[in-house]
Amino acid sequence: MMMDASSMTVEKAVQEVMRMHKSLPARPGIEEVEAARSLIQSLEREDEMKLERIFQPNMAKQIPEELVSILQEMQRTLIHLQSSEQKKEAQKLLDLESTHSLFDELIQRASVCLKSNASSSSKPKTTTITNEKPLRKSYEEPMKAKDDYYLNKPFKASALRLDRVGAKPRSRDVTTSPLVVDSTPGPEASVHGEKMDLIKVASCIEVSAKKGDRELILQGKLSDQVEWIPDSLGKLSALMKLDLSENAIMMVPGAIGGLSSLKTLDLHGNRLQELPESIGDLLRLLHLDLRGNQLTALPASIDRLARLQELDLSSNGITSLPETIGSLSSLQKLNVETNDLEEIPHAIGRCTCLKELRADYNHLKALPEAVGRIESLEILTLRYNNIRQLPTTMASLLRLRQLDVSFNELEAIPESLCFATTLVKMDVSNNFADLQALPRSIGNLEMLEELMSNNNQIRALPDSFGMLTRLRVLNVDGNPLVVPPRDVVEKGAQAVVGYMAEVAGKREVKPQANKQKKSWAHNWLFSISNKRKRKCNLVEYAKA
Repeated sequence: MMMDASSMTVEKAVQEVMRMHKSLPARPGIEEVEAARSLIQSLEREDEMKLERIFQPNMAKQIPEELVSILQEMQRTLIHLQSSEQKKEAQKLLDLESTHSLFDELIQRASVCLKSNASSSSKPKTTTITNEKPLRKSYEEPMKAKDDYYLNKPFKASALRLDRVGAKPRSRDVTTSPLVVDSTPGPEASVHGEKMDLIKVASCIEVSAKKGDRELILQGKLSDQVEWIPDSLGKLSALMKLDLSENAIMMVPGAIGGLSSLKTLDLHGNRLQELPESIGDLLRLLHLDLRGNQLTALPASIDRLARLQELDLSSNGITSLPETIGSLSSLQKLNVETNDLEEIPHAIGRCTCLKELRADYNHLKALPEAVGRIESLEILTLRYNNIRQLPTTMASLLRLRQLDVSFNELEAIPESLCFATTLVKMDVSNNFADLQALPRSIGNLEMLEELMSNNNQIRALPDSFGMLTRLRVLNVDGNPLVVPPRDVVEKGAQAVVGYMAEVAGKREVKPQANKQKKSWAHNWLFSISNKRKRKCNLVEYAKA
């Protein structure tokens, strides 16, 4: 209620000034004000880009010009409406800050007025205004009440467990502590389902930048209306881990290239359709998780990520990998499962540190021969593709432990694969009518413990099968198997190994008339022995 100025005394005027000042909502913190300004600037730039796209001449020629104009006008209006909604909260904060600044100036003027009036009066008693709310001309001492405002509106601190966002640090060690939003929702978050809107995200970034945080984890904490991240993200130059996963983000700003210290970037479970070229500026990046998005390609700048060790591109719509993938010389794990790939580029052979390559659920018809150059490869999975044959160069994969080529169209398994003697698990099942035999030299896989070869057209196991002394799991169901017989198969893997060893032994003992014609098993064992001897001789020669 406003007081009548005609009946007002000096003391009552002072009380009214103070009452109005106290009636203001808590003053925004400097981080929030900066975030609001940055957000409005980002929104304006985003609007400009959107408007440029809709007014580009890319409509089909058969659409009438008037209809095109109507469509563009509606799109433009919708962009302005959405932008206005997103700016509303930011503008509200700026207006509140502007009002606080104006009131501060008016109170200062009132104080000067009262002091002047008191000095010209003969009465010793003076009346001055005591500003109970400390003025913060340069935001030197943010108010504690405002710190709580950021946490309590529109969400609770307990719900997201923020590390006192906006609060003045109590000690030196607090300034270096990471800003982490716990991925486990608190009790109030689960009830109200409150998440961070765009202005809160921008404020969070500003706080994190001021504190020099090394981690920012916002997994599943953003509102569905937050489809992009403000450009102020680039201020987080000290950040080493950024987790924006499981939100509804459609675009990452080019400013992300400014995160010069970043080692882990997790963007999985969003709606990203493309990545900015500036992603290549993250020269210290070790782990990049992009699974579960809507990507169809990678930017060419990906080749600059020379330190990258893990790259997960699974569950996207990628149709091809760039040849520049070969420049990722430190890459150890590559996952491209569930995409639309028809081939793996030849350049993959230059990824000489690669240990895991997972390419299940694609449209691959073959693997490049260059795969044989990746001597570090330990796990290769290619389930659910259209592969008809494997490259003969797989003999060079001397560290391969696990191979899965199930649910393909394999017609044969190359004998050269059996020189990859470190294989522990091999799955060649469900190649159905195409695969009719296992390699004759399969016995060379002396470390093999699991073999899945069910649902093929195999009629007999090779004689060398009896050498698989470590085999513990064997599945040959769904084959027209004659050798060994079904009752032996039902006894387990080692029963089959023993049976096939006996078969090979009986074939060794033949009438003297056939003595000069050595069995295949003898020739094979002799050739393996000679190869091992030649290898030892080469090693000794090299040492000499």
